[in-house]
Amino acid sequence: MKILTINPGSTSTKVALFDGEKEVWSNTQRYDVDVIKQYNGIMDQEDFRLSEIKKMVKENGTELSELDAVVGRGGLLKPIPGGTYEVNNEMLSDLRACKYGEHASNLGGPLARSLATEAGCGRAFIVDPVVVDELVPEARLSGIADIERRSIWHALNQKAVARRAAIELGRKYENINLIIAHMGGGISVGAHEKGKTIDVNNALDGEGPFSPERAGSLPAGGLCRLAYSGKYDLDELRRKMVGNGGLVAHLGTNDLREVQKMVEAGNEKAKLVFDALALQIAKEIGSRAAVLCGRVDAVVLTGGLAYSEKLVEMITRKVSYIAEVKVYPGEDEMKALADGGMRVLNGEEEPRVYEN
Repeated sequence: MKILTINPGSTSTKVALFDGEKEVWSNTQRYDVDVIKQYNGIMDQEDFRLSEIKKMVKENGTELSELDAVVGRGGLLKPIPGGTYEVNNEMLSDLRACKYGEHASNLGGPLARSLATEAGCGRAFIVDPVVVDELVPEARLSGIADIERRSIWHALNQKAVARRAAIELGRKYENINLIIAHMGGGISVGAHEKGKTIDVNNALDGEGPFSPERAGSLPAGGLCRLAYSGKYDLDELRRKMVGNGGLVAHLGTNDLREVQKMVEAGNEKAKLVFDALALQIAKEIGSRAAVLCGRVDAVVLTGGLAYSEKLVEMITRKVSYIAEVKVYPGEDEMKALADGGMRVLNGEEEPRVYEN
């Protein structure tokens, strides 16, 4: 089975070809900002990116007619359960209209559908987009009736490593309980109960641990006073929370490796921030253990920050009483997309249907 995977970014598109589980080739197209500026919005770039992807496929000696399926990165859709979704007209309508928000990943579904149609296979999918929502009802409530907790997290990577951990445990993902901490530019910690993520922090909009670029949960009173201080408008305050929060706010860098160098050089402030990062991630993991009533088969640490042996060691020391800790550094989104498509093609999983 040959599957082409597509992951659009704001100024780039990652494309990879898989033959079964084996990656045949992978490339990233990067676009000049001046080229991107020619388009009024993300979705206006669809034809341009489609043409560029077709050039890349040809340059790598692949014919579209060889493909059995095309899988794109899922975009901003309505909240949906996890799984592999066939790209249908309802999904295309919502993505192209940016009905639930504008993001480069909205291009994933339309590009997959166009390429699959031209290839003649007609099989186009998305897998576990960031809007996957499997929260139990009580996890949605906040202390203010006007504000409901939302599920925005690293679903693709969390679900992929959950299946990997399940295989290592000799069981099925649908039969085990896991706590998974994706630690990257944003940090999400999910409670996975028998194949569903019943509670997870909103990693984008201000919940959970601070991260390299995000502020995470903040003292509500302090945030209210800051908002009405007159120092910042709404956009400026949002940038302090997402983009200029976390490590950037405290130390001026979003690179944990640089922070570790500061710590090794004797920088006491850097050590305090590093220790606080480990503590906040461990606290979030501990709260998910309570959600699962302590019945946890493994705690999983993944994402780019999991390459830091020091951070992993500090977190593990605090949470290993809960369950065995497994570590899968980084994230392999392209393979996760291909695996989702393969599960459908192999008959292991029925494709889900998106309805708007």
